[in-house]
Amino acid sequence: MKRIEAFIRPEQIEDVKESLKNAGINGISVYQIMGSGCQRGWKEFIRGTEVDFNFLPKIKVELIVEDNEADSVIDCIVKTVQTGEIGDGKIFISDIQDAVRIRTGERGTDALK
Repeated sequence: MKRIEAFIRPEQIEDVKESLKNAGINGISVYQIMGSGCQRGWKEFIRGTEVDFNFLPKIKVELIVEDNEADSVIDCIVKTVQTGEIGDGKIFISDIQDAVRIRTGERGTDALK
C-alpha cells in the first residue's frame, strides 16, 4: 500500500475530487494548511509598515491506495492541477505497512475497500 500526499492550490480541490471520483478512487482526506516553497509568499504595507506573508494557503490531499493504483492516482492529480507555474505543488509517496478497518477487523488492502 502507498500513502499519497499531494499539496495543491486551494482553488483546485474541487477539480481533484472530481477527477479522483471519475477514476474510481474514494477515501481521501483533505486538510487546509499554510506553507512556503518556491513562491515565498508576498509583502504588503499595512498602516505604513511592511508585513511579510511567508506562508500561503494550500490544500493537502491524502490517500492510501493499493500499490498497483499509485501511479494512476499520481498521474490523475498531476494532469488535473499542473499549470506549469511556480506553486503548482508537490506529491509525496510513502509505503504503508498495514491498515485495519476498525468496524470489521479487516486488514491490508481489504481494509481499503
